[in-house]
Amino acid sequence: MKVGFVSLGCSKNLVDTEIAIGILKEHGMEIINNPEEADIIIVNTCGFIDPAKEEAINTILEMAEYKKKKCKYLIAMGCLVQRYTDDLKKALPEVDLWIRLDNYEEFYTSIKNLIDGKMIQDNKKYGEIKSYPKEALPLPSQAEFLNRELTTGENFAYLKIGEGCSNRCTYCAIPFIRGPFVSRTEEDVIDEAKLLAKKGIKELIVIAQDTTKYGLDLYNEPRLAHLLKELCRIDGIEWIRFLYSYPEGITDELIDVVKNENKICKYFDIPIQHISNSVLKRMNRKTNKKNIEEVIKKIRENVPNVIIRTTIMVGFPGETVQDFDELYEFIKNTKFENLGAFTYSKEEGTPAGRLNDQIHPMTKKARYRKIMEVQQKVSEENLKKLIGKEEKVLIEGITFDEKYYVGRTEFQVPDIDGITYIKNVKELEIGEFVNCKITDSKEYDLVGEL
Repeated sequence: MKVGFVSLGCSKNLVDTEIAIGILKEHGMEIINNPEEADIIIVNTCGFIDPAKEEAINTILEMAEYKKKKCKYLIAMGCLVQRYTDDLKKALPEVDLWIRLDNYEEFYTSIKNLIDGKMIQDNKKYGEIKSYPKEALPLPSQAEFLNRELTTGENFAYLKIGEGCSNRCTYCAIPFIRGPFVSRTEEDVIDEAKLLAKKGIKELIVIAQDTTKYGLDLYNEPRLAHLLKELCRIDGIEWIRFLYSYPEGITDELIDVVKNENKICKYFDIPIQHISNSVLKRMNRKTNKKNIEEVIKKIRENVPNVIIRTTIMVGFPGETVQDFDELYEFIKNTKFENLGAFTYSKEEGTPAGRLNDQIHPMTKKARYRKIMEVQQKVSEENLKKLIGKEEKVLIEGITFDEKYYVGRTEFQVPDIDGITYIKNVKELEIGEFVNCKITDSKEYDLVGEL
């Protein structure tokens, strides 16, 4: 059987897809990229916010068109399936099999039964999730992590160190969907990282819903800093970065590791979401404006040339003009090197979805545009400061006209931040690190020469 995958959503979801691909390949199935040639198409869905849900449903419908040709089976899995199983079954009869997150242990068995005609119709009513699940989702086995099929190329790989989230921010559906946070053991993570190094991976990107919570459930203390130090000892890995680190979890020890370990990219990804204390409190964030300002100040004072990325939300219920103005001024003055923003999406079942004072969609869009306009100016200013400096760049490709190689500096995360173009004056290898001089900057990208 030839199987095609479509993976939607975040990097954590992508790791789930890679594990699923590994399982099917182990059972002799062929993975292909062209859906027109697929006997089976599997869509791994995202259900985080409304645009992601719409994308997932549209993708399923798009893939369903291939059932009129060669495709025999259409399968959906992932977050959207976990949350809306009953509704999706009624709305999308084109799908032959729905695989929930809590059924991943039976992933291959379910597909094999479908192919063999042994599929028993699942008539169970799952209903709406009205409270946080107490049990964490089971982690894939260590063998499944080790056998996953990388889809990110030869240079970098995501290293997933935990599943779920226990923070319970009032706007977020992730704890409903994926349950409380559960860590992988340090030994398992290290073993996987060593295997990735043997495969030639140069960069590890450590991910979880909140990486600073790593180890709390297993070791009764945060162990991210210790894990990073252990990862630095692995031969072959040259860059290590961690994403999704909440501000209240950034300790002095973690800052010291970033400062002192050469392999750790001088890069912090800190999703603050807002800066107004009243908004932060309604979001059930575990921090406040003073603490956020202090941690940013401490990082910049202790880690030379550090890059800080953040994510913010506008239009949260009850966000006043004064709240937004406070956020706007903070963004303008703090000058984050990288920033992502999104408008609040009312998610059913979440505490924030029941709040009064929902913000009008047009107001949310206007506030979003204003934030991105100021950040674009900040980004251009920050990048111009790099002109004339030398940077280490990881080569990842070449432009269609072959005039430029395409790569990333240590402060450019794949698919999130910008890229660096290097003028093609001699042949370079994909996966090679080169030193280049920055000669120009665009809105979010850099241009350099060897």
